[in-house]
Amino acid sequence: MISERRISESRVIRTALAVEAEVIAELHQRARSTYYPDGVPRDDVDWADAWRSSIERPNAQVLCAVEHGAIVAVASFRTPDGAPEETVKLYQFHVDPDRWHSGIGTSLHAACVEAWQADGRRTAVLDVHVDNARAQAFYARRGWVPDPENPPAEGDHHLFLRLAVPGATPGE
Repeated sequence: MISERRISESRVIRTALAVEAEVIAELHQRARSTYYPDGVPRDDVDWADAWRSSIERPNAQVLCAVEHGAIVAVASFRTPDGAPEETVKLYQFHVDPDRWHSGIGTSLHAACVEAWQADGRRTAVLDVHVDNARAQAFYARRGWVPDPENPPAEGDHHLFLRLAVPGATPGE
């Protein structure tokens, strides 16, 4: 039998559940508010509903990192509409700001890469807000580079990055 203490002290990365959408939306809000210069812009998006839809979407995957019984990081990804099946887009990747520099983001990113490898993905893409230097540095340390097929246009608020999925063999 596993004690509650052992469970509460472990870090688990698992598939998110639709019933967790509200908690995930709150984490998303906290993380997102750190990189907008004036806080999170006002929008009319029901983020809990958006996360629930992502979790329930059959061709998408949402992973969450759970530590001490709480969701502390989340990532969502899928093949973008119209893209080749070997391409995956990391749509969302958020770590609770109170848990930055604890290794959770690194663990969650590694879990994403493992899922992409298992699914035969060769290329991953994402976009990151231009004011989010911390996230840009995080991705650069993991091998993400500017996407040569999607250079930023003047006035873009996002940079587009690409990752050759480690262990994937081009042309297979």
